[in-house]
Amino acid sequence: MHRFLAFLFLILTPIGLEGRSPNFVVIFCDDLGYGDLGCFGNPTIKTPNLDRMAAQGQKWTQFYVADPVCTPSRAALLTGRYPIRNGMTSAKRVVLFPDSAGGLPASENTIAEILKQKHYATAAIGKWHLGHLPQYLPMKQGFDSYYGIPYSNDMDKVQGSPNYRQNAVDPNYYPDINDYNVPLLENDKVIERPADQNTITERCTERAVEYIKDNRDQPFFLYLAHSLPHIPLFVSEPFRGRSLRGLYGDVLEEIDWGVGRILETIRNEGIEKDTIVVFTTDNGPWLAFKTHGGSAGPLRAGKGTTFEGGQRVPTIFWGPGRVKPGVVTGMGSTLDLLPTFAALAGAKLPARRKLDGYDLSRVLSGEAESPRRTFYYWARAELHAVRSGPWKLHVKQREPINYGREAPMDGPELYHLETDISEAYDVADTHPDIVKRLMKMLDAHKADTEDSLPDQLAARIK
Repeated sequence: MHRFLAFLFLILTPIGLEGRSPNFVVIFCDDLGYGDLGCFGNPTIKTPNLDRMAAQGQKWTQFYVADPVCTPSRAALLTGRYPIRNGMTSAKRVVLFPDSAGGLPASENTIAEILKQKHYATAAIGKWHLGHLPQYLPMKQGFDSYYGIPYSNDMDKVQGSPNYRQNAVDPNYYPDINDYNVPLLENDKVIERPADQNTITERCTERAVEYIKDNRDQPFFLYLAHSLPHIPLFVSEPFRGRSLRGLYGDVLEEIDWGVGRILETIRNEGIEKDTIVVFTTDNGPWLAFKTHGGSAGPLRAGKGTTFEGGQRVPTIFWGPGRVKPGVVTGMGSTLDLLPTFAALAGAKLPARRKLDGYDLSRVLSGEAESPRRTFYYWARAELHAVRSGPWKLHVKQREPINYGREAPMDGPELYHLETDISEAYDVADTHPDIVKRLMKMLDAHKADTEDSLPDQLAARIK
């Protein structure tokens, strides 16, 4: 019956299979570092499928997430809006927890809801973390179905279980799934608790493969958000002990396998020329967990900070016939996915709603350079920095390891990111004119974000 309805959709639609709107697949990791993939310079973690994906598609070297932690970063990707606008940020609780009463406001428009204008099938698989209560689950935000763990995989920790941070110095330390009483949901029903996280990457991947096969005859949007490599690290038996990088490497090599399975399925179903796949992550590596955390490569710091290691993330776009292969050195952001997908699908953007993303469709086709010239760095509902062209100005900072603590600053710090990718050399004293210009940009952006709607202000993470 499902395939018959899809066939009816095609024959009643003015455009046929060859000219149909593209499918979109977003593969979103958790706490993956800029330096964790072979194609981004890692010397020991084997990621042949992602390396091939990058060679066949576009590797973006200056791509950003809108916040350096889970919940606000995910809200920004799905809405195309900085978390300060959509309400998913807070100075106190930086992410949603199992006892949180809130979630992404119903007034927000997600990618799934935008694509529904064009009759897209939509599915969310994996980590959600935008509200676990029924009124905030994916089906209330434009998704037809959901399968996954609704928040971070280290939550619902069982009292008295081992301290993960103390064991993280050992790259081969392996936790017990029973130490984390996280639920596995099918739509809005708990089907397993605790979730068997040993097989969570494998099962989410196979769900994605099944979904692609079932929806090959109609446009679809698949949001696959892996729970890993966020700690606790788990991996299925075939991948355990395979990587020179230890357990963290094992986890990434299984994720890479999953990417290979998805791309293979897209090819086997004959829809590769009608599909765009995006691979990226929610923020940088969680450095406090030592060998169980990732690497930001040449970038400074990691998760929770607005240094480049916290918000510049490894990103690949793939789509034979739709994405021109190459390396893109212009700026991009997960904020740009919503307007880009809307443009490619011919969908209308929400009216009277301030968006922070840019349409990257002409960059993907090789017709233009990235239109993004500016990026603002937010954390904990505070504006920390701005980038304009190669210049980045910091006015607030967080400690690289303990990002819950604000780092002392003597004054604004200015870095030239093209010549100083590691943010090692503060040149504020020698470029006062640039500092002044960027300070004005920060003030203007603050003023622009003070018009959040009352329901969004009330939805701040608690």
